Amino acid sequence: MEKQSATALSVKNLTVTLGNEKVLDNLSFEVATGESLAIIGPNGAGKTMLFRALIGVLSYKGKISWAPKTTIGYVPQKLDIERNLPLSLLDLLTSKNNHRHSITASLKLVRLKENLLNRPIGALSGGQFQKALIAFALLQDPRVLLFDEPTAGVDTPGEEHIYETIHRLQEEKGFTILLISHDLSLVYRYADKVLCLNRENLCFGEPEVIMAPEILGKLYGEERSFYKHHRHDIFPPIK
Repeated sequence: MEKQSATALSVKNLTVTLGNEKVLDNLSFEVATGESLAIIGPNGAGKTMLFRALIGVLSYKGKISWAPKTTIGYVPQKLDIERNLPLSLLDLLTSKNNHRHSITASLKLVRLKENLLNRPIGALSGGQFQKALIAFALLQDPRVLLFDEPTAGVDTPGEEHIYETIHRLQEEKGFTILLISHDLSLVYRYADKVLCLNRENLCFGEPEVIMAPEILGKLYGEERSFYKHHRHDIFPPIK
């Protein structure tokens, strides 16, 4: 699906203060409809605080403008429930939407089999659980998906599949994607734009330009390198 040129999100002069400390300072950027934006930066850079401001659970100064009638699905880094609870995948999903056809459709989008529905969430693999969280977010019928470290706790092969799922959802359904990630190789491969964040906007642009060693060194305060796959080389764009 071709990306559209309309603006999905505009952020202007965003400042977030917790106590007496600025965790975000004068941040401005835009995301086009159907685009994928990766947010990178060191721990404590304000990445999760940015997401919390974007979904309206954190006070801020400045302006956040979503396109009219925008619906947002948020996939957290982890769910605030114990995975050893006697809770099945079906229990989890029906807590958001009890329409079986919606649950079936969401599972199909993330390519999880329905026979997993009666499995305890603690018995799911890391990759299956992350896909379950994406399916949970899809039950809100969003047009924008926010991912906070979508591959946290997932092994390396599983990381590839999670990013392939995100990329496929973007291509097939035209979702606008914002994701926080530490994996620079996967960011380089899949993101349309990159926002470098360390409490303020240090850089913003296309991966090929932004993710140069000198810029990453400034961002992280140390030399950073990563393996540059050709963009979408393993999972080519879906026509």
